[in-house]
Amino acid sequence: MKLKNIWILLLILAFLFAIAYFVRTNSESSIEYDTTTAYISSIEKMTVVTGKVIPEDEVEIKPQLNGIIDKIFVEEGDTVQNGQLIALIKVVPDERSVYAAQAQVIAAELNVENAERQIKRAEELFAKDIISTQDFEDAKLSFDTAKENLTASKNDLEILRKGSVSGSSTANTNIRATVSGTILEIPVKLGDQVIAANNFNEGTSVAIIADLTKMIFEGQVDEAEVGNLQDGMSIIVNMAAIPGEDFDAKLKFVAPKGTEEGGAVQFKIEADITLNKDTFVRAGYSANGSLVINQRNDIMVIPESVLQFDRRTQQPYVEIEISDQKFERKDITIGLSDGVKVEVLSGIEMSDKIKIWNKTEPIKIEPEDSAFDEFDDQDF
Repeated sequence: MKLKNIWILLLILAFLFAIAYFVRTNSESSIEYDTTTAYISSIEKMTVVTGKVIPEDEVEIKPQLNGIIDKIFVEEGDTVQNGQLIALIKVVPDERSVYAAQAQVIAAELNVENAERQIKRAEELFAKDIISTQDFEDAKLSFDTAKENLTASKNDLEILRKGSVSGSSTANTNIRATVSGTILEIPVKLGDQVIAANNFNEGTSVAIIADLTKMIFEGQVDEAEVGNLQDGMSIIVNMAAIPGEDFDAKLKFVAPKGTEEGGAVQFKIEADITLNKDTFVRAGYSANGSLVINQRNDIMVIPESVLQFDRRTQQPYVEIEISDQKFERKDITIGLSDGVKVEVLSGIEMSDKIKIWNKTEPIKIEPEDSAFDEFDDQDF
């Protein structure tokens, strides 16, 4: 009998719960949609380009002859002037070249001795009027030429052995800066062997110099956006190493040929950066460049959130209020969008009230049903 009473109470409880749920559900008012209208505004479509900041020009300093680094007079980060001594090379002569130069010196000495005998003989004959003035001058010319060849041969031999001629104001063993700037990198160290540039080798870089007051932004732009770029466009550059500071830049180069990266074609761009005097920018900083690729001023726009698309035709449309909470579909033609608002080219008027169809309702916390309160103190 007691079990039967329990089941009766459970049925009553379920019945009361169903009634309370039904009453609460039917007492809720239907959703009322808010409306908005079109308005006049401007739209800027921007794109962000990832890249880095690099010097406009980097100069690689190379030796004038082969040898071994004997001394280095500067360090990375030092500021140098044009002509300043950077490093010193110790020449390691090639034995074959030295032997050939020695042979040339010996041959030149023999030519001098022979020319000297001929000029003495010519002087005696000329004094006796046996030979003409022309023959005497030819003998003197041969003697002078032989002496010059001997001097040149000795100089060549000295250059091979020492790297320069004694008494010369500029020695080939001295590596000097060819431009003024900052030493970015010294890729060699003491004892390294270096090679001079020639037809078969670009030579060893002893130092890399750049002017850090003239920097450019280099980045990659997708092919979908490169068609909107023009020389002279303004770019705002932000560097990760200098947060909170913007740098103005002017686009100066867009690559005529793209490169495929990760399945997408990218085009290199370069922009001249205007640096602040109080900010030191290092070469290689990662940076982002923001630029406006399209812009519309004083146009009719609507919030992009009220825009809807036909599932079958993908035609954009909005719903216009024709009477109190009654709406009618209106197909529209849209233009530029920045993700927040979109340009309306045709389809609606400024006075039309547009339905905000994706309105979110606040979460309501309902009190516990009174039907349960009657049984809170019951013991089963």
